[in-house]
Amino acid sequence: MNRQNYSTGTKWESLAGYSRAVRVGKQVWVSGTTATDRNGTIIGIGDPYAQTLQVLSNIEMALAETSMKLQDVVRTRMYVVDIAANWEPVARAHGEVFGQVRPAATMVEVKGLIEPEMLVEIEAEAILSESG
Repeated sequence: MNRQNYSTGTKWESLAGYSRAVRVGKQVWVSGTTATDRNGTIIGIGDPYAQTLQVLSNIEMALAETSMKLQDVVRTRMYVVDIAANWEPVARAHGEVFGQVRPAATMVEVKGLIEPEMLVEIEAEAILSESG
């Protein structure tokens, strides 16, 4: 099967040797994604809800590059700093975006992310539907 790698050109991708997303056949895996804009600026510092919305927007863009959409997502993994304080706003944003899709999802607490201002990182997996 053909493999399609999608990169955004961030410094982390080339440094660590990974792709933002990889598509093989009808499946796409989106790497851990944080709340940065195209310039690498963190969006929503101190606001886990805003960061989650930015993360999911970034995931949506990565999926679009691989001819997928949020409705094709079957699995998400959310990595949250200080889960006691941040789980609810992260879950609320995830629910607003995926409320009708309802992918399998996991949320776990991590000690920290690549930058101390980052509060959430999300991975996604998608499968193109039979009609897609």
